[in-house]
Amino acid sequence: MTLSDRRPKSTARVRVREVDSGTVRQREDLVATEEPLEIRVAWPGASPRSLVVTMRTPGADFDLAVGFLVSEGLLTHPDGVVQVRYCTDPGVEQTYNVVTVDLTGPLRGPVAARYGAASAACGICGKQSLDELELSGLHSVAPGPVVDPVTLCALPDRLRAAQSLFSRTGGLHAAGVFTPEGELVCAREDVGRHNAVDKLIGWAFLRRRLPLAGHLLVVSGRAGFEICQKALAAGVPFVAAVGAPSSLAVDLCDRFGMTLVGFLRGARYVVYTHPDRAAGRGVNQ
Repeated sequence: MTLSDRRPKSTARVRVREVDSGTVRQREDLVATEEPLEIRVAWPGASPRSLVVTMRTPGADFDLAVGFLVSEGLLTHPDGVVQVRYCTDPGVEQTYNVVTVDLTGPLRGPVAARYGAASAACGICGKQSLDELELSGLHSVAPGPVVDPVTLCALPDRLRAAQSLFSRTGGLHAAGVFTPEGELVCAREDVGRHNAVDKLIGWAFLRRRLPLAGHLLVVSGRAGFEICQKALAAGVPFVAAVGAPSSLAVDLCDRFGMTLVGFLRGARYVVYTHPDRAAGRGVNQ
């Protein structure tokens, strides 16, 4: 078996038994792949060190690794990245489940003990308070952009149209970066909603497109603290979610000047913070 044969795929085929109105049939189905990705960092004079293991859907692994470092405040400039590579250690069978980010020098700040195994569900935010976000160097986002309600309401369908893996499996989250006019700039899918966002951040970082000050982040699920923290690290001023936000996500967006929209479905949405960017007239404004 060659190395390319061992590269994990984004979907897997399984045999299932489907029951519909009492009728049973066996068939083949596609499910989203979930495999561990170990993120390592290295720099001159230092051996690669394991930073975190996260469960992810294979694909855009390099963007995911870099995006994680950026969203955690451990990497601040693209010039700090020499290369990103899969593991080349002899005899390692998990070649495509280990990514090393080679840096020009040590990570920004100490590598805290908070890093460990991450599930696809929770993410690794490592921040216990909003005060710590400010202490880590994150500040309020830039003003703008203002988004027309009709444009805003169209974004979930545009993101859904870009979810090729979801169309095949029905089991993936998505995150997309949009212009204020509703143009999709980039979309990523993953079993972990926070991984999908990190893949976007890594994509933008490696292409020197951060901060994403004039853009929106749209996510297919709920907007928790970790999602909004990552958006803040990328300089995104507007986060819109199909699902509900959490209380700490609302507090974060309010404090750092971010517009947070939840329950973005059909012609309805709820603006939780900084409504000046969500253009629209209310009967009791």
